[in-house]
Amino acid sequence: MPGKPPPDLDALLRYRQKRDFARTPEPAPGAPPEAAPDLTFVVQQHAAMRMHWDFRLEVDGVLVSWAVPRGPSLNPKDKRMAAHVEDHPYDYGGFEGVIPKGNYGAGQVIVWDNGTYTPDEGGVYSWGDKDEANARMRQQIADGKVSITMRGHKLRGSWTLVRIAKDPKSWLLIKHRDEYVSTRDLLLEDRSVISGVTIADLKAGRMPRIDAPGGGPPHPGARQSVFLDARTLRPMLATLVERPFSRDGWLFEPKLDGVRALAFVRDGNVELRSRRGIVATVQYPEVVRALVRQPARSAVFDGEIVAIKDGAPDFQELQARINLSKPAEVERAAALTPAYYYVFDLLYLDGYDLRQVPLAERKALLERTLAQDEHLKYVEHVAGDGDALYEAATRIGFEGIVAKRAASSYEAGTRSRAWLKVKSVSEQEFVIGGYTEGEGARTSTFGGLLVGYYDDGGLRFASSVGSGLTDRMLTGLKARLSNLRVDEPPFVDPPTTLGGRWGGGKAARCVWVKPELVAQVRFASWTRDGNLRAPVFKGLRTDVDPASIRRETAAHESVDVIVDEQTPRDERGSIERTVATIVDQLDSIAKDEFLLDVDGVRIKLTNLDKVFWPATKDHPPRTKRELVRYYARVAPYLLPHLKDRPLTLTRYPNGVGAAAFYQKHWPSNFPREFHVDRVSLYSSHNDADGEYILVNNVPTLIWLAQLADLEIHAWMARVDPEPDAHGLPPTFSGSEENLDRSVLNYPDFMVFDLDPYIYAGTEKKGEEPALNRRAFEKTREIAFALKDLLQQLRLSSFVKTTGKTGLHIYVPVLRQHTYDEIRAASGALGQFMVQQHPDDLTMEWQTQKRTGKVFFDHNQNTRGKTLAAEYSLRPSPSAAVSAPVTWDELARVYPTDFDIDSELERLARVGDLWSGILDAKQDLQALLDAK
Repeated sequence: MPGKPPPDLDALLRYRQKRDFARTPEPAPGAPPEAAPDLTFVVQQHAAMRMHWDFRLEVDGVLVSWAVPRGPSLNPKDKRMAAHVEDHPYDYGGFEGVIPKGNYGAGQVIVWDNGTYTPDEGGVYSWGDKDEANARMRQQIADGKVSITMRGHKLRGSWTLVRIAKDPKSWLLIKHRDEYVSTRDLLLEDRSVISGVTIADLKAGRMPRIDAPGGGPPHPGARQSVFLDARTLRPMLATLVERPFSRDGWLFEPKLDGVRALAFVRDGNVELRSRRGIVATVQYPEVVRALVRQPARSAVFDGEIVAIKDGAPDFQELQARINLSKPAEVERAAALTPAYYYVFDLLYLDGYDLRQVPLAERKALLERTLAQDEHLKYVEHVAGDGDALYEAATRIGFEGIVAKRAASSYEAGTRSRAWLKVKSVSEQEFVIGGYTEGEGARTSTFGGLLVGYYDDGGLRFASSVGSGLTDRMLTGLKARLSNLRVDEPPFVDPPTTLGGRWGGGKAARCVWVKPELVAQVRFASWTRDGNLRAPVFKGLRTDVDPASIRRETAAHESVDVIVDEQTPRDERGSIERTVATIVDQLDSIAKDEFLLDVDGVRIKLTNLDKVFWPATKDHPPRTKRELVRYYARVAPYLLPHLKDRPLTLTRYPNGVGAAAFYQKHWPSNFPREFHVDRVSLYSSHNDADGEYILVNNVPTLIWLAQLADLEIHAWMARVDPEPDAHGLPPTFSGSEENLDRSVLNYPDFMVFDLDPYIYAGTEKKGEEPALNRRAFEKTREIAFALKDLLQQLRLSSFVKTTGKTGLHIYVPVLRQHTYDEIRAASGALGQFMVQQHPDDLTMEWQTQKRTGKVFFDHNQNTRGKTLAAEYSLRPSPSAAVSAPVTWDELARVYPTDFDIDSELERLARVGDLWSGILDAKQDLQALLDAK
């Protein structure tokens, strides 16, 4: 950069000399940061010999640092001592973790705050000009007086650092007087802004965040894009349904009684737009101020602006704010009726369009990104249990709930069935088409509003609304309506016509107006003749286009039909009919062997009465018939996970406890009449090609059950390059080189096999550890720690029981990296985990060295190696199943909860928890670069 001196190599040399990077996880000095328009700052809470806060400012590619023993204060009266210490490398700004004993600065470290900053002396800022900002900072530090404005999560506004003349290393950190001054104890906000952990969490062993270096998209589904156009972008809307529901794969939020608003934030500028696209920035200055302070350089938020009354949002309260435009009036109204922006979606972030990112991931990004304050809040959600949230929301006074499919994209400007709203009260917008002349106390204003809705191109009358109108509302509305008067009624069915609802004197008092205003009306119900029962005026809706108003009725289909329509079913309907015929034959034909008809394919079943699982004290004996029945019934859920994956057979011809054998290649007498898909793969072991089975249909799965293939072991890679491996060759035979280049060398998952070597004490000599509570509890702890680590690397993960003693964790990845690359990355994560949990975790290959610990097996990320598939049976006495579970329920389940009987009942209840795993793929490039 022109005019920029090189980093202070002596300062970084001092940093390096104080540390042994083979013994500390702190980053070694590396390359300077990538170009960015603004300087960054970070404050790290550090529990060394004494607790302190390290205040670091980026200047010329390094972090100039001060140690603040008592931490920053928002009170200008507090002059906090700050000791100038050695500069730190830029990458240190993302460091969190534990510096081991015996190292310089040993103790726990979290990123307490971070953000961007600019020098601000003389009221002059250098936002967007890093060269100028660096030059000004160099001069300020040399002069011994630094004045800066920060945009962080916790530290905002203007601050100063002043050097004490008697000691060049002693400075004071002081808050300048501005709107961010406060006497509250800022240090009580003790969570990391990048991982959410506290110093206490680290002391208790909870995993901190590890940031992968480098930039890149915030999510694999994010698309690099210019800033979204505020003039054309419109919010996604929800479809009304008749009742609440609960379902996995859906997120439920309270429905807020306010005005919808998209917030466009860019380089410190904010624009608020209504649902209709009207600029609403001037009406809500307190919301704008909160948005200006966001750490993101550019973002687009979606949410609801509300006013609060009696602890709940109240649209009528907000009426005092909606139509104001003069700054003085707005500020007076803001003091009396504060506005709050509740944000529930993030559509754009720092150069990336997020609208195609699944909703659950957008909300996770939003929660990490949003710097909340008094007037800016994140909308929490409940996963799965809409009935409970509806009951709670109704009790508190909210107007209902909104259900959103967790995997849905953002459908801007449409009323989608991926978002469903359930109202606890009847309320909607209506077009004002006239009013009735007032009588008595309302002689000078009007009696009631005549409202309606559009249907078949015409405005249809709905009701007269007189309740809910205060004197102030009556006066204001009368003035606006008087300017809209017309001679003819705008309604196609005015109540004053022959045969209409009104006549005589009442009809004579009607005054008609142009249909340009929209009223929010709450009512008890619709009457049979299409009128509103007990309507109450709530306020005007300037954010809604009158032409868009329709009578709002619940969707014609039941909520179950809509939810099922929105939930992918992998074409299960036809499969389920096939399954029903199979099960009917198995139940009605008592013979030990017979020809089973599977969609016209006849498969000879034999030895159906042979016991495959001997009786236990908890279960009667289970036969081969039950094995076949299980795989038939689980087929709609299992087949999508097996599609196009080579299979390794694990055959138990005489049941559990007897001899078993593996079979990879099928001999030349392949039963082609069963329509079994297969693929020819080169084997270096045999120096020849061999045929593998692909389980792509129900007949193949039933045939495998007949072969006593009790366990289903499929590859992590697929033979089909679409949709994310386009261009990788589907040629797998002939040579090792062909297989190396092929799509089968690029897996869909990075997997972790957690296997406890913690013995129950009942094992015979040489036996593997038996399932026991202590071992599984330790495995569960490690799984949660691994989940936290992956989350901090922005990687979502899926967990299932192995069906034996351990757990499998899957990370769905884009097929851009080979097995070798993914194994190396998973191994690096394993080594880090072992460093963090040396007493509980091991990667030792010799089994005798694993005793008392959980074995972290990353070597399953090898071409040709397999794990038990989702819903696969296992050769355990209880006929256990390898069962996907949610991370939430992992805390309370045990492997024996899932067996040949209970898993089918569970699937009927909750469905396939992994149905969307291939839609949740993530880019591993940042992790591989960091390895």
